[in-house]
Amino acid sequence: MSWADRAVLCALARHLPSALRRHRLVTPGTLLGWHRRLVRWKWRQPPGRSGRPPLPEEIVALIRRLATEIPAWGCVRIPGELQRLGHRVAAATIRRILRRSGLPHAPQRASRQSWRTFLRSQAHTLLACDFPHVEAVILKRLYVFLVMEIKTRRVHILGGCW
Repeated sequence: MSWADRAVLCALARHLPSALRRHRLVTPGTLLGWHRRLVRWKWRQPPGRSGRPPLPEEIVALIRRLATEIPAWGCVRIPGELQRLGHRVAAATIRRILRRSGLPHAPQRASRQSWRTFLRSQAHTLLACDFPHVEAVILKRLYVFLVMEIKTRRVHILGGCW
């Protein structure tokens, strides 16, 4: 018998008169087992994920970028900055993301930063200035103010005077 046949028999068996209940084809234990299975099937919830939904990949990439570009920021500072952008992320979630990415805690990242990594991360905002002087052939001193953009290595001569 299929499970549908068993379900119908279970439902109908409750409404049978007592005289007919004596002439059943199955035992009461079997009938009760079928009924329990039917109840379990009816109330079974579809399998779903438990817990919080995962973070969007854009937020995870932003957390990794903030942690690598600003090594002094850790699990306390990054949630505050994300909240300013309108994203609420717990410090424990950020700690888990950084651990999965292989990034150490903020003090360890900040202490390992070399001048090369600092200049690479800050090159778009840095300028190098110099104010050299040169003795001309006519025995006059010439002054020049030079500014160099670190990222593009472009030199700007802002002025000269005698």
